[in-house]
Amino acid sequence: MVTFDEFSKLELRVGTVMEAEEVVESEKLIKLKVDLGEDEPRQILVGVKQWYAPKDFVGKQVVVVANLEPRIMMGLESQGMMLAADTEDGPVFLTVPKKVPPGTKIR
Repeated sequence: MVTFDEFSKLELRVGTVMEAEEVVESEKLIKLKVDLGEDEPRQILVGVKQWYAPKDFVGKQVVVVANLEPRIMMGLESQGMMLAADTEDGPVFLTVPKKVPPGTKIR
């Protein structure tokens, strides 16, 4: 269990995926450029190449943990984490049912 105060430290935001490409050296990673309403898009790496192609992400609005400490994977920095539901058929990324401005806070 986490306390409400611990949970409230997470900064969840809506991001719009602007670009996506395979990380060639990796069997799992896809590199995304995600607009979170900031000056520059963020680079976010997702380990889902076995279920998704890069084109599946472009233009989609997704839920991102925006204040997660950056992580290096395959020599590339990931600057956030997209939320997904784990299913028997692989991950399903959380989206919003209606288009909203990039960077919109989720509460």
